[in-house]
Amino acid sequence: MFLTRFAAFEQQLKWLAFALGLCSTICVVQGWQFGAMVFSLPFCLIWIYCAWLRNEPQLKYINVMFTLLYVYGIGRYLVLYT
Repeated sequence: MFLTRFAAFEQQLKWLAFALGLCSTICVVQGWQFGAMVFSLPFCLIWIYCAWLRNEPQLKYINVMFTLLYVYGIGRYLVLYT
């Protein structure tokens, strides 16, 4: 199955998600909302993938919801400010 192809890299993906989370937090503290959304989107995608590997429905669906919100926020920012 396609999703299990990267299962060997799960720990590295979690460390990448950790780094993205730190970058997103720095953006929030600095007031850079667009940067926070840009860093948070791949963070959520990684956790959706990890939740699918482990069959954790709550984690999966919460991150799907946040992913949709981040895609909406990034799209809205691009429409309004570019």
